[in-house]
Amino acid sequence: MEPTDKVYYVRALLGIIAGVTIAFIIAPNTNQGTVIGIVFIMALFFYIISYWLSKKIIPNVSKAEKRKFVTNGIFPFIFLLLMFMILAYTGLHQNLAM
Repeated sequence: MEPTDKVYYVRALLGIIAGVTIAFIIAPNTNQGTVIGIVFIMALFFYIISYWLSKKIIPNVSKAEKRKFVTNGIFPFIFLLLMFMILAYTGLHQNLAM
């Protein structure tokens, strides 16, 4: 497996973990501004973890390739975070819809 593929899958997996974690943190009837802040801070926290892990996966990278590794997998991270946050939150608080 290519090093870029490893970084991609690590970011995708951390996006899933971040989404589920955020769903557990957010309580029903929380202020919308607070929710946006929590999502942004947690997403940033997990993305920094993914950046640190990608540096561990690929230790010797030239400056030109470093930019590629920083941005590789960012879209799956964001979309999986949002998708799993919505799914987990809905599953946890489905009794509120009744």
